Amino acid sequence: MADALSFLSAPSPEPLRFQTVGGLLDATVARWPDRPALIVRHQGIRWSYAEFAAQVDELARGLMAQGLERGERIGIWSPNNAEWVLTQFATARAGLVLVNINPAYRLAELEHALRKVGCRALLLAGATKHSDYPGMVRTLVPELAAGAGGRIDSAAFPELKLLVQLGAEPTPGFLPFAQLVAGGARIEPAALAALQALLDPDDPINIQFTSGTTGAPKGATLTHFNIVNNGFFVGAGMRLTPQDRLCIPVPLYHCFGMVLGVLAAVAHGAAMVFPGESFDPLQVLETVAAERCTALHGVPTMFIAELEHPRFREFDLSALRTGIMAGAPCPIAVLRRVVDEMHMREVTICYGMTETSPVSFQSHVDDPLEKRVSTVGRVHPHVQVKVIDAAGRVVARGVAGEICTRGYSVMRGYWNDAARTAEVVDAAGWMHTGDLGVIDADGFCNIVGRVKDLIIRGGENVYPREIEEFLYRHPDVQDVAVVGVPDAKYGEEICAFIRLRDGARADDESVRAFCRGQIAHYKVPRYVHFVEAFPMTVTGKVQKYLLRELAEQQLGLRREATA
Repeated sequence: MADALSFLSAPSPEPLRFQTVGGLLDATVARWPDRPALIVRHQGIRWSYAEFAAQVDELARGLMAQGLERGERIGIWSPNNAEWVLTQFATARAGLVLVNINPAYRLAELEHALRKVGCRALLLAGATKHSDYPGMVRTLVPELAAGAGGRIDSAAFPELKLLVQLGAEPTPGFLPFAQLVAGGARIEPAALAALQALLDPDDPINIQFTSGTTGAPKGATLTHFNIVNNGFFVGAGMRLTPQDRLCIPVPLYHCFGMVLGVLAAVAHGAAMVFPGESFDPLQVLETVAAERCTALHGVPTMFIAELEHPRFREFDLSALRTGIMAGAPCPIAVLRRVVDEMHMREVTICYGMTETSPVSFQSHVDDPLEKRVSTVGRVHPHVQVKVIDAAGRVVARGVAGEICTRGYSVMRGYWNDAARTAEVVDAAGWMHTGDLGVIDADGFCNIVGRVKDLIIRGGENVYPREIEEFLYRHPDVQDVAVVGVPDAKYGEEICAFIRLRDGARADDESVRAFCRGQIAHYKVPRYVHFVEAFPMTVTGKVQKYLLRELAEQQLGLRREATA
């Protein structure tokens, strides 16, 4: 019978919104102009929705004054701050495509991102304790020394014309963010309004990089329609209202921050509260208590760090009601503690991927606790899901297979990469997630594994091939295979198996030292094993599952039960 198949769709009395990101903000400002919109604790910022929208418009006009035109790509490379949120909305207002660049990226990754999508401008943070962003850009773009006011003419990056530095103390050669905003005075508000009238909700508006099994990250291209609707329905799933205050310690460059956080809050008039530029458990606890936050987002690693903080019991978290745990498999024991000890009785679990804007499944606040701790909930409104076997046939309920998603949330494609897009989005419009799942008789989904070898470390997606490709650059490495192994703190950690060249000598620390500063910190292998040979199939493929078993045995690791 058809109803016994693992196919789901979720019609909703709440219609999809044919609306731009700017239109979403306008609608919220019209309804709740005086409600708190943005609270950024580490910058001392507290803006109402009317004040926030005015700041957005000033920045949008500043972007227009720089000659940036509709459809051009604008990169942002920064930890969380008010400027990031303003840029998210201002680029959308001006019809520009925001390119999210992971603040943990280093030179090779930044270079790839800028080249791949042809960024016209780059907004970057100043130097922090973790990264010297201006210094890295100077290394890539030596012509910056001869530039003026952030204007450059680079042989290596011919499309990149403008460099803007965030913060109060910009480095010489970069255009200060404040001057970018001030330049908007040259543009009449009517010109911005006229531009917005030309925008279409189906226009591409955001590019987010997601790693691939065959090497360099791909640019998943999302539209206004994709992310406005996903943000709205995620917020509805938490029952957000203008009385809610959502604490957002997750990074803005990721869908978790900018869609499940920012757009979900704006769609429902809730306040966006940022405790710091990057995650710090004490800052989160202080912020939730001081601001009386009613909702809190995080990956499991973050919630563990908060629960285990030695000062956890000092803070009054009783205002908390809901929030989202996502980004990695959610340990059941941790979720129970979040409900019991952090008062998040209506916490929800979300499942999805960048390519689907991102959420496809979400648990409901009134679902039985047993379902919320053991599944990722039910299919999202207006989304279709099927689970298929290796031959592409839909399996019966209760049978594991690959999860495929179709509907408004599926990306436009990978930027300028039709071939790799066709590898994951089929002719019928189904996005093949690569994740293995089981859908039960009530429509709840349980993620049981991954078709590919994706490693999820503390909410960060890491593909082994990307690390392998980098380690092949090591002069002593003959061959390498990277796998994920279980880890109590991060969910998974990275383990590299290496065959050295004849006569070469290396140890695990020298391999890690080779990686540090060259690839993002979360991609540096925690474990390194040297082997004489790899277990292979008859067709010459490395049997990675045997390597995982070997690593788990040698390290005494085991996989925990997860939701």
